[in-house]
Amino acid sequence: MKITKLFSLSLLLLFITNVKGQEFKLGKVSIAELEQKVHPKDSSAVAAILYKKGKTRIEYDVNNGFVTVAEVETRIKIYKKEGYDWANQNVWYYNQSDFKEKVNFSDAVTYNLVDGKIEKTKLKSEGVFDEVVDKFRGQKKITMPNVKEGSVIEFSYTIKSPNGQMIREWNFQTSIPVNYSEFSTYIPEYYVFNARQKGYAFPKKTEVTNQRSIVFTNKDRDSEYIHTKTTFSTSKVDYKETQTTYLAVDFPAMKEEAYVNNIDNYTSSIQHELSLTKFPQAEVKMYSVDWESVVHTIYKDIGSELNKTGYFEEDLKKKLEGKNTSEERILVVLDHVKANVKWNEYLGYSCDNGVKKAYKEKTGNIADINLMLTAMLRYAGLTANPVLVSTRSNGISIFPNRTAFNYVIAAVETPNGSILLDASDKFSTPNILPLRALNWYGRLIRKDGSSEEVDLMPKKSSNDVVFMSYSIDPEGKITGKTRRQCTDYNAMITRKNINGFKEEEYLEKLENSNNKIEISDYSRTNEKELLLPTMETYSFTGNNLCDVIGGKIYVNPMLFFTNEKNPFKQDVREYPVDFGFPFTDKYNITLQIPEGFTAEVLPAPAIINMEDNLGSFRFNIAPAGNSLQIIIQHQINEAIVSTEKYEMLKEYYKSMIAKETEKIVLKRI
Repeated sequence: MKITKLFSLSLLLLFITNVKGQEFKLGKVSIAELEQKVHPKDSSAVAAILYKKGKTRIEYDVNNGFVTVAEVETRIKIYKKEGYDWANQNVWYYNQSDFKEKVNFSDAVTYNLVDGKIEKTKLKSEGVFDEVVDKFRGQKKITMPNVKEGSVIEFSYTIKSPNGQMIREWNFQTSIPVNYSEFSTYIPEYYVFNARQKGYAFPKKTEVTNQRSIVFTNKDRDSEYIHTKTTFSTSKVDYKETQTTYLAVDFPAMKEEAYVNNIDNYTSSIQHELSLTKFPQAEVKMYSVDWESVVHTIYKDIGSELNKTGYFEEDLKKKLEGKNTSEERILVVLDHVKANVKWNEYLGYSCDNGVKKAYKEKTGNIADINLMLTAMLRYAGLTANPVLVSTRSNGISIFPNRTAFNYVIAAVETPNGSILLDASDKFSTPNILPLRALNWYGRLIRKDGSSEEVDLMPKKSSNDVVFMSYSIDPEGKITGKTRRQCTDYNAMITRKNINGFKEEEYLEKLENSNNKIEISDYSRTNEKELLLPTMETYSFTGNNLCDVIGGKIYVNPMLFFTNEKNPFKQDVREYPVDFGFPFTDKYNITLQIPEGFTAEVLPAPAIINMEDNLGSFRFNIAPAGNSLQIIIQHQINEAIVSTEKYEMLKEYYKSMIAKETEKIVLKRI
């Protein structure tokens, strides 16, 4: 066995050596690459990255000091029309008054095989675009010409940053296979970066030390009476540079799966965060080393905004009169901020305009709103502090760094735990945050410099309770009534679905999503009473909700509420299942059997319990005179389910859906 393992290891090392020995150069596209019809290891791939090489150097510029220069070159194979999007590439850059980056594309060519010969089409200026992303960033875009099934495209770009403090994240994986990916950093000894890898596939890493030097030209002027003499001299500074190279070969595509909050959290990549700088004859300057130093730096940035109170005191003092409990005061403050300041769609834990200006102009970014909220909560006598958050779209913060967060909420500390608040969403309530903020953990920071991790994921179950009664005529037409009640996060989702739509538009969507039923007598309550459950009631009719075959009626007892497909199809799940919040779905259904019919087949009762109280399913049908009483409950008790429990969850859903899709069979007497 040891000999076999040793032989296998030798083959692997030989393979890696051969791969490293391959020479990838722009302009050297082969006929074999153009002739390839499908990816050799993933026949479903619409495109593939044949190779991608990147170098990020921190180098000395005589005019600007140390700057960062990133160079990237890429070759992509297009297999199918669905892969044409890969012919559109974009690179973002900072475009702020005090920090401007420059991006330039070059060597952009599309290759096709025409009559056995390679045809080259170069990118022209009209295929290059410059766009504004937001007030902080722009992006350079290219659209490659003459792209077809079978094309190979190549391009390179450079990013020049005005200092040596930032190295961009490098992804070794994406939504298509990556045959070869190589990334190298060249870091002078004056800079120390924390490097962290994430994902489930890890590249091979090598490291060497290079000797580098900087040559300075000095200009001296000597004045003697009326004569001036200029002399030039040079001096040299030697320093060490660490070159680190990461190599990934044949990394599979990242496949989208159900209930993944952000697939980038699990994509193989390398991230760098500046820890400190140590220049000759200068003090060591610390940046991000641990969470305490990170939050200390951030609190210095936002602390002054938390101390401002004069702009709101008079307004808030009146509203707090007679509100003696913590719960009452929290609601008054939360509602006051939501009513007076609207979110401008910008994120961030630092204010754009400042809390005072945001309050006056009635608009602000996330920090403007929620730091204002925190200050008002403190004014109301509550122990309130900001909580730094990374949104779902931003990913999970995997190590201490200032850029890990892009959002901030407020927390009121009580003897029974923290109450989390966000005034940027008009439908939020205490401990019911916008879904964008439900991303594992945040970090609460205090004025004294201390901090602690805060679990953002809900523990309380959000309910979706449906009461439905319906009757079936002998031709299969179904007529019924439904009352649906939702709490907490399900209520928030319902309110968002309703918001912004006229009732006719909303009902049309509801009808189309429920097997083309016709809805009448629609009403809803508590739409704006955020602390109460939402309630919707309506009557419905449908002609395609059951099947009539050979005089028998076949019907799914849950009708359009039936779960028909298992969202968990993969044999192996690489990422946790993220439901967002625990939930309980309950259905209390009465089916009126048509006159002259009786139940021939009824699905058997069922109870399915998962281990560790992860969830349960209950299904029961009981005859009651000329009707059937059906009670169904599906409950998931954890917002995030680990990969170790995936097989159990998959089998649970398989059994649940099999039971829900069993049909009741009614026959003539």
